[in-house]
Amino acid sequence: MFKITKQPIKMEEVVQQVIRPEAGAVVTFLGTVRELTNGKKTLYLQYEAYESMAEKKLRQIGEEIEKRWPGAKTAIVHRIGRLDISDIAVAIAVSTPHRKDAYEANRYAIERIKEMVPIWKKEHWEDGEEWIGNQQGTIAYSDGKPPQES
Repeated sequence: MFKITKQPIKMEEVVQQVIRPEAGAVVTFLGTVRELTNGKKTLYLQYEAYESMAEKKLRQIGEEIEKRWPGAKTAIVHRIGRLDISDIAVAIAVSTPHRKDAYEANRYAIERIKEMVPIWKKEHWEDGEEWIGNQQGTIAYSDGKPPQES
């Protein structure tokens, strides 16, 4: 399961995608909306994605994990649209035969999402707003918005 959704994420559904008899460990990660970012009070976040490409890149991350950690199975769901404080923005579940690999693969997944998946967020604060890109930081767009899927 590698998908972009506008619906609230249900972690138990994500976990069910990776549980299997040969797995000795399932490690999960939930990325949630926090209230304070760099000293600014966040009101809410708005996520947008180039959906078809984002899902393709999420699948690619799952394939990379399977090659790097044999026996691993991964599920990743990222939410788009308006997210309020404490909402789940991203959920990752990785199962492997051994827990060390599950922890490592899960961390690898979130770092790769930040590096390569075309998802943007707009942080809305009490005193302004800004589109934020991937790990490299703020991305400036001529119209102030990320590109739209055609």
